[in-house]
Amino acid sequence: MPTRKAGQSAKGFTLLETMIALVVLAVGVLGLAAMLGDSLAYMQGSEDDFIAQQKAEEAVEAIFTAKYTNSITWAQVSNFSGGNPTGLFLPGAQALTVPGADGLVGSVNDVAAAPDYFLDPGPDGKLGTADDIKRPLGNFTRTISITNYPGDANLHNIKVTVNYTTGRLNKTYTLNTLISAFD
Repeated sequence: MPTRKAGQSAKGFTLLETMIALVVLAVGVLGLAAMLGDSLAYMQGSEDDFIAQQKAEEAVEAIFTAKYTNSITWAQVSNFSGGNPTGLFLPGAQALTVPGADGLVGSVNDVAAAPDYFLDPGPDGKLGTADDIKRPLGNFTRTISITNYPGDANLHNIKVTVNYTTGRLNKTYTLNTLISAFD
């Protein structure tokens, strides 16, 4: 077993070893900081994810309600185009607006409608009071696509796609459902 000679002292860390340890520590801390930033952006985006889901459901529910309360005919449950002037729903991506005179979102009556918004509580912290803050939903678009179901003239496929930007991410929420000609 080796022994120390008298007068020989134990060696500590060298400057090079200390510098390498500091670099490893700095890389670890920077990695944690980047992960924290990404998780905060993800949490911020969860509110936009919820809004996208609700706006897609709002469109489908309006179509179902109008159809099953006989406010619109079966022929009107389709996209408006030159080949189909009876269709009520605008083709392509549309900015979110408040419902027009017919009460349907994304319909031909929404062309002059005001932009849709989200209400935040005002300074009093209560929602539904005069000081509420309107936050426009300008980073959202909604596409309502209504197509015939293959092999059945009494079914339509409704596909609602909401595109939005949250932080630096472009996201999409899609809702698919069927609607029947029968009540």
